[in-house]
Amino acid sequence: MSHANREAVKFAYWVPNVSGGLVISNIEQRTSWTIDYNRKLAQIAEANGFDYALSQIRFTAGYGAEFQHESVSFSHALLEATKKLKVIAAILPGPWNPALAAKQIATINHLTNGRVAVNVVSGWFRGEFTAIGEHWLDHDERYRRSEEFIRALRGIWTEDNFTFRGDFYRFNNYSLKPKPIDPQPEIFQGGSSRAARDMAARVSDWNFTNGNTPDQIAKQVNDIRQKAKENDHSVRVGVNAFAIVRETEEEAKAILAEIIEKANPEAVNAFGHEVKNAGKASPEGEGNWAKSSFEDLVQYNDGFRSNLIGTPRQVAERIVDLKRAGADLILLGFLHFQEEVEYFGKHVIPLVRELEAAEALQPVAAE
Repeated sequence: MSHANREAVKFAYWVPNVSGGLVISNIEQRTSWTIDYNRKLAQIAEANGFDYALSQIRFTAGYGAEFQHESVSFSHALLEATKKLKVIAAILPGPWNPALAAKQIATINHLTNGRVAVNVVSGWFRGEFTAIGEHWLDHDERYRRSEEFIRALRGIWTEDNFTFRGDFYRFNNYSLKPKPIDPQPEIFQGGSSRAARDMAARVSDWNFTNGNTPDQIAKQVNDIRQKAKENDHSVRVGVNAFAIVRETEEEAKAILAEIIEKANPEAVNAFGHEVKNAGKASPEGEGNWAKSSFEDLVQYNDGFRSNLIGTPRQVAERIVDLKRAGADLILLGFLHFQEEVEYFGKHVIPLVRELEAAEALQPVAAE
């Protein structure tokens, strides 16, 4: 079955609001976590065809990420610096209560003409929860809480006198005013485990999955869309990828080899210990990172597996392959963000649009 949609694939980039860049390596990364760098980066991305930026949520240092700016306030600053880019603010149930998140995001929604979205992160970093005195839940319980969090967000945003009786959250005749302007803020979530996919199939607008091959992405998309259909719901899929686009394939592959060669083994292994526990903690052992190798873990979300490493033409063709597999959005990390986001926008996105236009002229295959 073909999952490819007729809509243009969307592009997002990871906001480097956390120090250390997007690879756990001692290779040079001309990327900064500062607000000045990030404001300029958001403007470059907007001018070069990117649709979304995704801010990261971290509360504590670790794995090369010594400094972190808070995601919601940072997202607001990037929205203020741009005119049409959408910014997805990462939110972590536990530290955030749905009432606080709903109020924050509704206000930012009004201040920025509806350009803010949220990414509800169920949590992988146990040490972080312990450090800030937050209770750590088992894997599937974290997703159960996130689902209640999303149901509460939607209810608060759309209903007056919202009442909710959950295991994690309770609301009694709560009315938020003003509510967000329509269309409502999009709700993203991450995860590849059974619990994550099932949750997305019930409540989320978007599901982010770790980097993978088109075959593996197609299996996930097929599973999640089938389940969503049974729930009378629809969900779109974003795929993580780390892009290394250079004039020659040899040059791009040499940079990948250098990133891995200069990886910080202690930090990679410590990160791997945390996230593999998070991935394997799912009962079926299929969560994000459950099968990640050392090389995969050098890039936080298995971004090398998506194989966007090569010339602009090769990378554009592979993006279209991921789209055919069902990806609606490509979430990108880079080594040197400002210059590479610009290069990607100028040299890869136009080729993707050409390939999409050529494919649109072909008859639609029977499902």
